[in-house]
Amino acid sequence: MSRMGCLGLTLMVALLSSLPDCLEAPHPAVSIPSRVTHFVSTSPAHSSFPTSFPADTLMISVEFTNLSSISPEALQALQKLPKLRELHLSTNQLRSLPGGLFRDLRALRVLDLTNNLLEDLPKEIGTSYSPLQHFVLNGNQLTALEPEWFQTLGELEWLDVSRNQLQALPPNCFRNLSSLMSLDLSHNLLEGLAPEMLAGLSNLERLNLEGNRLHSIATHTFDPVPSLQYLFLQHNNLSLLPAALFLGLGQLHHLDLSNNSLTSLAPCFSGQNLTLDMDLSGNPWACDCGMLSFLQWVTGPSVSLYASQSTLCVAPENLKGLTVAAAKDKLIVSCSAGPAKHPDTCILSPGDASSA
Repeated sequence: MSRMGCLGLTLMVALLSSLPDCLEAPHPAVSIPSRVTHFVSTSPAHSSFPTSFPADTLMISVEFTNLSSISPEALQALQKLPKLRELHLSTNQLRSLPGGLFRDLRALRVLDLTNNLLEDLPKEIGTSYSPLQHFVLNGNQLTALEPEWFQTLGELEWLDVSRNQLQALPPNCFRNLSSLMSLDLSHNLLEGLAPEMLAGLSNLERLNLEGNRLHSIATHTFDPVPSLQYLFLQHNNLSLLPAALFLGLGQLHHLDLSNNSLTSLAPCFSGQNLTLDMDLSGNPWACDCGMLSFLQWVTGPSVSLYASQSTLCVAPENLKGLTVAAAKDKLIVSCSAGPAKHPDTCILSPGDASSA
């Protein structure tokens, strides 16, 4: 069948499955064309998972329905699809998953469970090897993560657990995810980061911790992720950061610390950080002489400072309301400081090296 023919069948299935309720029998059985490879169903009238898929099915999308569970019959049907690469189950009513979901799905690369009602995952989900690369759990009701869930997902590259109710993460939770490049933990309830939380993530490039309740971060938290390029820490409760926190991140390109409670900052960066994009806006900066060298560097050519007009001083009184760039110019006059240096030559005291 031509590519246009396959596309036509896909669109036909999607249209038929989304007909108004008045044109359908109650909870109609879904008819699947025998040669379709991409199945899409978005009808709210559907509350059960289809079971009759052609053996060559590559993608299944059952989204925006009233699906609340995957029956044993539906699971058996999925396990007979050796070529299935993508399974999209977002915006349904799923409260649980069958333990054997990955069993025999040797080609599955994408599993999207966004916006369901999951409070837990079965431990059995991690007992079968899976070549999964994208695993999305965004918008569920998870309160904890278990290392067992990820122990056989060694090929995972993208993990999204944002917008759940996570309060803490166990050490070594992601140790087996050596291929992971993006980890999204944003908009949870995390107040701290466990030691060795990021252990094993040597290839991680993007870490999103936005919108949690973080009040502090231990010095060596980011040591296991030397490949990190994008770090999002905005909208937390951070008031103090250790000087050496970012020292091992030689590949860091973007750092967002906006909308925290930071009054001062004197970070050390690796000498490999030739340029850096930073957002420091929405913090109550105390623009005193101790901050001058940092302010000179952060407003210089090595840094692209986002939202600079919203990066303001709240102290001392005579600089209150000024941008950090304007405050820097006044501090140069009033403070006896040498020229700005890239913060890669910090001389750390023992307390700086070990403080939380």
